[in-house]
Amino acid sequence: MLGDMREKRWLLYGASGYTGRLISDECARQVGLAPTLGGRDEVRLKALAEARGWPHLAIGLDDAGALAAALRDFAVVLHCAGPFSTTSAPMRAACLASGTHYLDITGEIDVYVEAHAQHAAAQAAGVVLCPGVGFDVVPTDCIAACLKEALPDATALALGFNGVDRLSAGTTVTSMEAVFRGCARVRLGGRIVDVPFGERSRTADFGRGPEPTFVIPWGDVATAYFSTGIPDIEVHVPARSASARAIRALVPLRRVLANAPARRWAHALLRKVAAGPTTAQREKERAMVWGEARNGAGEVRRATLETMNGYTLTAATALMAVRHVLEGGSAGGYFTPSRLMGSRCVERVNDGGRIVLG
Repeated sequence: MLGDMREKRWLLYGASGYTGRLISDECARQVGLAPTLGGRDEVRLKALAEARGWPHLAIGLDDAGALAAALRDFAVVLHCAGPFSTTSAPMRAACLASGTHYLDITGEIDVYVEAHAQHAAAQAAGVVLCPGVGFDVVPTDCIAACLKEALPDATALALGFNGVDRLSAGTTVTSMEAVFRGCARVRLGGRIVDVPFGERSRTADFGRGPEPTFVIPWGDVATAYFSTGIPDIEVHVPARSASARAIRALVPLRRVLANAPARRWAHALLRKVAAGPTTAQREKERAMVWGEARNGAGEVRRATLETMNGYTLTAATALMAVRHVLEGGSAGGYFTPSRLMGSRCVERVNDGGRIVLG
């Protein structure tokens, strides 16, 4: 059980990154959600914390004992420091050791699979593990859950989105790591399998009429299965989108950047040139999330959801999850967003946008 001294204290780790700053800005607008700002860079954290009047904690992820000891002062960690393929495991381990609830904003398939495998340990520790409380994967997970409710015997699920074309440095680095696998990933017969980029294309309507799509290795390949049990799942973006173009451009560079020094150089370069959308761009841009469920008899149900800009939505949904867990909304264990907060939870923070079933 979490002690009374820390029951409302939470740590925003990775606070000096692009998305961490957006979440910090949103915290300042909400009542009762002031965090401790966490990360590895003492200088940047101190400047941010002093500007807000909030405490800060500079600590790395490499000393498991020190990290677990520090987390005993917090009820919840919202982990925003990627790439999560590297950073999530030590933070989750520290949370399980300290009895601290764990949330993050990853979109990485393997992170979800690893967290799901820790369900029993999380239950025993009374710790909530809920990775993916941002645009990855709250809106798509809600779409998946609503389609499962509408078509309970669905056997195939396709999800997709558009309008996420300007990426932050952290998102770009994470995406590049996925591309280095050299293939997309889908779920077939309940198993995650690799498929070549460019295969399994189809058409989908993202609000502009039917258009060709490009399959990507998105987190719902893991999470939508955990939420719905549907055995065949794939995720698409429009073939002409910036995301699809970036993947096609990066795939040929896999061999050039295969060794560790070259990849570190590429990461450093991306962190300098990928600034993420500006405030004006975020206010202007909208995203469309789409889903289609199909059963063995050929029945089809579709759903759409228009959302605010993906980074803006991430700040809103991440803090919705923090508030939910701080208020004691769930027992310990692994959760997807829709399992933690409900199949339409995204509607509570999405500026009036609602899931439309058809």
